[in-house]
Amino acid sequence: MNRVSQSSTPAIELRRVSKSFGAVQVCHDIELAVEQGEFVTLLGSSGCGKTTTLNMVAGLEDASSGEILMHGRRVNDLSPVDRDVAMVFQNYALYPHMTVAENIGFTLKMRKVPRDDIRRRVEAVAAALELGHVMERLPAQLSGGQQQRVAIGRALVREPKVFLFDEPFSNLDAALRVKMRAEVKQLHQRLGVTSLFVTHDQEEAMSISDRIAVMYRGRVEQFGTPEEIYARPATRYVATFIGSPQMELAAATVEAVDGEPAVRLGATTIPLAGRTGLRPGQAVEVGVRPEHIRLAATDTAGGVPATVTLVQPVGPATHVTLAWDGGGAVASVPGFVRREVGSAVRAVIDPDRVLVFDGETGRSL
Repeated sequence: MNRVSQSSTPAIELRRVSKSFGAVQVCHDIELAVEQGEFVTLLGSSGCGKTTTLNMVAGLEDASSGEILMHGRRVNDLSPVDRDVAMVFQNYALYPHMTVAENIGFTLKMRKVPRDDIRRRVEAVAAALELGHVMERLPAQLSGGQQQRVAIGRALVREPKVFLFDEPFSNLDAALRVKMRAEVKQLHQRLGVTSLFVTHDQEEAMSISDRIAVMYRGRVEQFGTPEEIYARPATRYVATFIGSPQMELAAATVEAVDGEPAVRLGATTIPLAGRTGLRPGQAVEVGVRPEHIRLAATDTAGGVPATVTLVQPVGPATHVTLAWDGGGAVASVPGFVRREVGSAVRAVIDPDRVLVFDGETGRSL
């Protein structure tokens, strides 16, 4: 069930928020609005400013300029406690001498919550996280996934208005990361608590989020749904950062064919009819996602003549690296495909799937 509220007052709002450490500016005029009950991910490579942004929302870092609002209230000068947020870190930071139940209920105990209320809330959270059978165990007796669930439970039991997650699955192995992100998504679907999640893993972000803010060099490159940033990336960075295997971009010059724009890939001209933002002679970069490239026989009309340079079976698909005159690409072909390295093929590309970016600014055209 979708619990996202489309009220006029966002749960979290950043208005031209910037952050500098001395002379180094790490976040630049960030604009972001997270709706009530929404799950939003800050996604980007190391050093892009995503964790710093999360820390400013939490109150662990002060914004150098701009405003941070929560539920319509300016919180720049409020302490983390007064912001009514709960944070889950990459490091579980569980108390090793306390049981699961004691770890989950510790913050309530510090706040002098009555013992019966603590027991009730801890039991409810443990049930939601499927931890009821390990309540008397110590952290050392738990699996990595169980320890992470305890850390989430410790945040959840406070009943905050906002959850903040700072790369909580980074210390888990690949299989457990997949399991945990499914559990967190299911938990969010049940509870509908506004959540801001940080990760560098684009597959994780795509699978768990209502919307994603892709960050690069301290700026938000694009903010939209997983479908929007995948199918309609706003910049060359978003296009190449999202998707696996990575999409290759090639420099090209716009031509006019029968009065319509087109670009040349290798020995083939790809028509781009209806692309009103293109003009002849314009320098652009073009690319197509690997799953939108089909391999065909060498006598197929319209395909780009190419040579196979690498074949990588990965189970559900085979990634075939192609080279052609002046560039190349990776084709993701369903199933196991046997192609000899050095063999000739034609790469058949749907013109509607071709992504075009300005050669200077990198913005989508």
